[in-house]
Amino acid sequence: MFKKIILSTLVASALQLTTLGVSAGHHKHGAEHELGLQLYSLRNEFPKDFEGTVKQIADWEIHHVEGGGMLHDQSIDDFKAALDKQNIKVVSVDTSYEEVRDNPIAVAYKAKYFGAKYATIYWASHDGSVGFTFDDAQRLVKILNEGGKQLAKEGVTLQYHPHGYEFGKHEDGTLLDYIIENTKHAQFQMDVFWIKQGGADPVEVLKKYEGRFTSLHLKDRLKGSPNTTTGSADVQTNVVLGTGDVGIAEVIKEAKKQKIKYFFLEDESERVLKQIPQSIKFVKTHL
Repeated sequence: MFKKIILSTLVASALQLTTLGVSAGHHKHGAEHELGLQLYSLRNEFPKDFEGTVKQIADWEIHHVEGGGMLHDQSIDDFKAALDKQNIKVVSVDTSYEEVRDNPIAVAYKAKYFGAKYATIYWASHDGSVGFTFDDAQRLVKILNEGGKQLAKEGVTLQYHPHGYEFGKHEDGTLLDYIIENTKHAQFQMDVFWIKQGGADPVEVLKKYEGRFTSLHLKDRLKGSPNTTTGSADVQTNVVLGTGDVGIAEVIKEAKKQKIKYFFLEDESERVLKQIPQSIKFVKTHL
C-alpha cells in the first residue's frame, strides 16, 4: 500500500508538471550546449546545509543538474522545491541497474516528476572479485534494451555510464565495444575520467561511437595516476579541469562537434568547493 501511495503521488505530480508544460527551471532555453553539475559532487555539503548548498549551485550560475538518487533527508517534494526556488532543473535523473531491471515504470515516474529527459545507470552489477565478464555484459545489454525501450515510450532516454571495468578484452575489441554495438534502445553517458582510468582515450572513443554519447561527465585526473579496470580510483585524484591528464579541452572540442548538449561537472574530491569554480571558468572558455 505504501508503494502504491508513493507511485500515485509521483504520477499525480508528473501529470501536473505535464499540464504546466514543465517550464520552470529552464535556463538559456534552446542553448546548443549546457553546463551542468552532477549533484553527487556535493554529497558531503548537502547534509551540513541543504538549502545553502542548492543556492551555491545557483551562485555558480549552474541551472541544470543530474541527480535525484540521493535526497539528503529531504522529502522528494522538498528536494524539488529547493531546486525550483533557485531555478535549477534536473535534466538527468539517477537510477540503477536493479531499478531499471525490476521496475522501469518507477524510473519513468521519477524522471517525469522532475521533468527529466534522461535517466542514467552508473554501475552494472557484477562480482568484483571476478571482474566484469562477458556474461555480465550480455545481461547489461538485455537490461538496457528492455528498460530503454519501455522508458522511451514515456519520453525518457536511458543512458549507461561506463565505469572503466568494461575495457576487458572481447574478440577483437573490448566488452565496451560489445555493449555499445549491441545496445539498440539506450544511449550512453561518457565520464571522461573513467574512460581514461580504464586505459582508453576519451576523444577516440567519442569519435568511434559518434552519436551514441548523449551527455558527458567532465572530470579531470591527476597527472601520473595509474590506470585501473576495477571501476575504482582515489577520489583525491580528481583535479581542476584542464590541469590533469584527461585532455578536457580536446574532449569538449569533439563533443561540441558532435553537438552533445549536456556537460555535467563532477568532482568527488574533498576540494570540490574550491575546485568547481575554477573548473567552471575553464569550461566556459571552451564552450
